[in-house]
This record gives sequence, C-alpha cells and structure tokens, in this order.
Amino acid sequence: MKILAIDTSSIVATVALMEGDKLMAEYILNNKKNHSEHLMPIIEEVMKNCELSPKDIDVYAVALGPGSFTGLRIGIATIKSMAQALDKPIIGISSLEALAYNLIYSKDIICPIIDAQRDMVYTGLFKWDGLEFIRLKEDRVIPIEELIQELKLECENIVFLGDAVDKFKSFILENLDERAIFAPGIVKLPRASSIGKLARQRAEKGEFQDFKDILPIYMRKSQAERQWEERRKKQE
Repeated sequence: MKILAIDTSSIVATVALMEGDKLMAEYILNNKKNHSEHLMPIIEEVMKNCELSPKDIDVYAVALGPGSFTGLRIGIATIKSMAQALDKPIIGISSLEALAYNLIYSKDIICPIIDAQRDMVYTGLFKWDGLEFIRLKEDRVIPIEELIQELKLECENIVFLGDAVDKFKSFILENLDERAIFAPGIVKLPRASSIGKLARQRAEKGEFQDFKDILPIYMRKSQAERQWEERRKKQE
C-alpha cells in the first residue's frame, strides 16, 4: 500500500511517501515559504525521486488541523483534487494527533501545543500504552494558563511539542518545573510521515472518508473573521 501524506497546518510544509511501514521519502520545508507556491513542486519532487506517479498512489492522506487557516485550505484542496481526479481513497488526520505520534513509544504523557494566538493553544493529550497509541483528551482550543492548571493535576511527566513551545516554554517551566519535558529537534515539528503512519493504520481497517467530509478543523474563527465582526458591531 503506497500512501502520499502531506501536512501544511503550520509554517512547515511536509510531504511523505510510504509503502507499507517503509518510509520511502520525506520532505520538510521550514522557512516560512508560501505553501501555495511550493507544495506541488515538493510533491512532484518526492514522486519523481521515488519513480512514481500520482496514479501509483493507493491512499492519499492529509492533516485536517487545527492550525494555520490558509495552510490547511491549501493542503486539503491539493490532496482532495489529486485523490478525486484518480478516484483514490482519502484519509484526514488531526494535526495534533500526528504531532503527538512523532514521539513514538514515549513513556510520558504527550501534549502537543499549536499557537492559536491571544495566549491560546490548540491541544490534545496522548499516551503510549505499550504498542497502543491512546488519546486521553479530545482536540480543543484553550488558554495556555488553563491548560497548565489542568496539567498540574497529572501525576506523570509531560512532554511538550509543537510551534507554541518556544512561546510558552518559560511559563510552562515556571508551573510544572521538572515534570515538563520538551521534545528535541525535528520531532517537535509536523512530519508528514506521522500522517502517513496513522493513515496506514486506518486504511488497513477500511476507515476511509468521503471527500465531502475532508474539511479543515478550525476550532475558532480566523483573525479576518474576528476583525470583520468587530467592525460590524461598531457600525451597528
């Protein structure tokens, strides 16, 4: 089973090609480039290097969010158009779940945090129980202060990863001290290979989705929408 997976939910654009549990190629671009300009060239380069064409792909997989509104729209539109054109199955994966999956077989509670602006974060809680990856809390948007207060009640160490870590690292350490662990290097950023691995598990169970159900998970209104509503209220 060949899977093409992408994640454009953040400033990182990442594309992976997998065959079964083998990672054939993975491309990670982390320099704030425009996803609309670079995503298709990255996909084409990955496919070319693996000597494959879009019709050779069995399953298409994409990060649904939460995350960057613009990035999500670009990634989802791209993967949906490719899958629909070839009548291939598609699977959407939570960006937070995929981030947490980067820390495979971690013994600690895993807390991905994505910056949602205004001292808010998108987050979920996950844990490995042996070989089983378990979700402890559903994805949500929450003030970072409220999240940390909740995590103080946990007895275990908590490992943080995601683009909000650098922003809130000092605050987290002040409150959780030695119980706070921070994922190193590349594993703290989105990786399309994690999207691909989770998609393969679902595909093997036949858990595909209708194209109409592959939609961005926003959880909150965009800044443009909030500004428009504020202007409208002032005019009333």
